[in-house]
Amino acid sequence: MASMVLPSSGEEENQWGLLGTQQRSGQRKKRSLPCFTDSELKGSKGRRFHLNCSGVLNLKCSKQPAASSRRSGVTSERVALLVLSVLLAAAVTALGVTLSENTQTKKSLQKLEDVAKHLSEILSGTEPCKVEQPSKPPSVRSVRCEDGWEPQGGKCYFFSSFSLTWTQSRTHCTSMRGDLVVINSKEEQRFLESRVRGKMEDYYDRFWIGLTDSKNEDEWLWVDNTGLNTSLEFWLGSNPDNWTGKNPDGEDCVTMGEKDGATDLKSWNDISCESPHKSICEKPEKA
Repeated sequence: MASMVLPSSGEEENQWGLLGTQQRSGQRKKRSLPCFTDSELKGSKGRRFHLNCSGVLNLKCSKQPAASSRRSGVTSERVALLVLSVLLAAAVTALGVTLSENTQTKKSLQKLEDVAKHLSEILSGTEPCKVEQPSKPPSVRSVRCEDGWEPQGGKCYFFSSFSLTWTQSRTHCTSMRGDLVVINSKEEQRFLESRVRGKMEDYYDRFWIGLTDSKNEDEWLWVDNTGLNTSLEFWLGSNPDNWTGKNPDGEDCVTMGEKDGATDLKSWNDISCESPHKSICEKPEKA
């Protein structure tokens, strides 16, 4: 846009006044002025004149602050839009990263599931590993003794849990193809004394053995009709004493047992054959 500086205020009035005078005086010859299309002419005191091609002079008072405010408002809006655009782009980027991580996680889980399924199929088609258990030691009970009988020294022993007279106890033993025990050695006496002591419930809870003098007083015989060997006697205290306090017939049968333990294995007692007591049965082991 072309601009020209006009004369001072007085000169402007003279020149334009002259132009006006010539026009009013009827002069047809017009003064040619330069034609500025949409031109602005600067005058003094900051005034601006607009001269169009038709020769009409328009006066404009430009308001610079208003235009500056509009430009400032446009600039602020653009800045705000730019910030929002940046934030939106950042949010989209973060969402994309999250979706990508989730996708990778799902793929990893799917791979692990596939591997677990494959291993399960392999294991289902494989026989389980068998762990060999250590073999149990053989049972202490000899197969040559029946249930309820205890083996010792080639014989089987049965310790009853109920009380009978001496004669009844012997009958019970013979019903099981045995008889009341016959003690033939110190080792056998030691074994029986230990077992009986562990089974006794009180001091009087003794067991019948197969020794009696019921045929002839003081002639002690075993149930197999062998006489008592005086070197294998295990009488307790002053026994045998044939006490008649409970039975006038005296004491013709023998029990064994010492709850607190027998000194030198001495645990035999002569007692009335009619007293009820437990018993020890004996028979040979099976061949």
